[in-house]
Amino acid sequence: MKLVELILDNIAYGWSPEELHFQHPYLSMGQIHSALAYYWDHKQAVDQDIERRLALVNSIERKLPPSRLDERLRKKGLL
Repeated sequence: MKLVELILDNIAYGWSPEELHFQHPYLSMGQIHSALAYYWDHKQAVDQDIERRLALVNSIERKLPPSRLDERLRKKGLL
């Protein structure tokens, strides 16, 4: 598991270290607390990495043709 994935779970869902451990039982509480501590000690760099990854995903998505589901939802005005 990547640090970024754990941090995004914490940010997106507001999960506590205990909930992160429940959701990812293969990580020890020490690993989770270490990851959170690393994030807070290097917040600017990690946040920049998250933004870079998001921009990459968005650029890839823009290059892909819309899926049939997307097309059907747009026709119905749901997207």
